[in-house]
Amino acid sequence: MINFYDTSTLPTEEMLEAMHRAKLGDDVYHEDPTVNELEALSAEMLNKEAAIFMPSGTMSNLVAVMCHTHHGDEADRTNRGLRWRQP
Repeated sequence: MINFYDTSTLPTEEMLEAMHRAKLGDDVYHEDPTVNELEALSAEMLNKEAAIFMPSGTMSNLVAVMCHTHHGDEADRTNRGLRWRQP
């Protein structure tokens, strides 16, 4: 069984070597060439103007909820997904 949870996978030796060789920069200032390349490729593949890298599923879920709700809204997580409503 393959498990894709953020916290249950460990990098392979090849992944560790790629991380060691990667050129680094500050992605906040768009100075990280690897992140810039990933975002550009993602935007191109999805036919979008731009893309943003989110390093975890937790971050992605938080941003999704924040895009669809307003301050004070209630969110209810169920086994079928997430629902929200304005109080």
